[in-house]
Amino acid sequence: MAGNTFGSVFRLTTWGESHGPAVGGVLDGMPAGLLLDLAAVDAALARRKPRGAAGTPRREADRVEWLSGLHPDADAQGRRRSLGTPIAFLIRNENTNPGDYAALAEVYRPGHADATYQAKYGVRDLRGGGRSSARETVARVVAGALAQQLLGPEVRVRSGVARAAGISASDPMSWDWSQLEHSAVGCPDPVASAAIEAEVARRRDAGDSAGGVVYLELLGVPAGWGEPVFDKLHALLGHALLSINAVKGVEFGDGFAGADLSGSQHNDAPDEDGVVRQNREGGITGGISNGRVITARIAFKPVSSIAQEQRALGSDGAVHSLQISGRHDALVLPRALPIVEAMAALVLADAMLQQRIQQHP
Repeated sequence: MAGNTFGSVFRLTTWGESHGPAVGGVLDGMPAGLLLDLAAVDAALARRKPRGAAGTPRREADRVEWLSGLHPDADAQGRRRSLGTPIAFLIRNENTNPGDYAALAEVYRPGHADATYQAKYGVRDLRGGGRSSARETVARVVAGALAQQLLGPEVRVRSGVARAAGISASDPMSWDWSQLEHSAVGCPDPVASAAIEAEVARRRDAGDSAGGVVYLELLGVPAGWGEPVFDKLHALLGHALLSINAVKGVEFGDGFAGADLSGSQHNDAPDEDGVVRQNREGGITGGISNGRVITARIAFKPVSSIAQEQRALGSDGAVHSLQISGRHDALVLPRALPIVEAMAALVLADAMLQQRIQQHP
């Protein structure tokens, strides 16, 4: 199936399927001469790998093969310089079990894109969901790690699990972000992390799954990024985040809760000293970054592939009994964090380059 392209000046095209030979991408728009740390790409991919009771038993090496766009010679730190030409790469699939999906040839799994892909294309790759598989997101993580290097150290992108399996963490404003690396479920709140991990393990044992909410922060974004009408910065971020598998909702700042406030409560007005301290807009006003921290929450539905017996529609129009086998996550949120950050970084890199093009004196 054909790849899809995201971005305008800074563009990513991804291709490949879950159980095909490889997935990969082409990143266009990277300025020439930038020293790129490819070890940072490997580190981002390592964060996407499954772990603990939440993750799938499937293990992939996720070794990146760089095909073009980088100077062949590395510097003393192992970095390679961008050539200004498209950066092409692939990641081979080395641990596939296509036989796990043989029973799905004539049955459409509830919550999956089986039926809609069949309706759109008239044919589908049933192995792992084909193009609709989250395996495709490995290419996004590669590109996002490069985008973060284009943005530089001043702009930081970070995310954590704010809610999962019906359990809420503390307010993200109180998080100790250093705790994130110690959480098997991607939650910086240690108490909530332990409770989420236990509940996800319980659901997995029962053949079930969980969903939740990811909190995203974009720090160091200067005022002025984003376009005022169709390409508002939060519209582009929403587009990017909603394109991730299993995402069903995105809100910025106070989001839906802000709809219940009065204007006097919601307006980000300055204090008497002239400093704007509240951030109900979530760092974006009129579609353009205002210089404050950009905050968003992203809702992920529960994992659709569960071991419990379910009813499912077949290609014959009849209702069938279905019990899904294979290797699946019970909670995708821990692995989704680097994907969320990658898509945000791609949008910010594009917005930065757009701003350079039209920068006023």
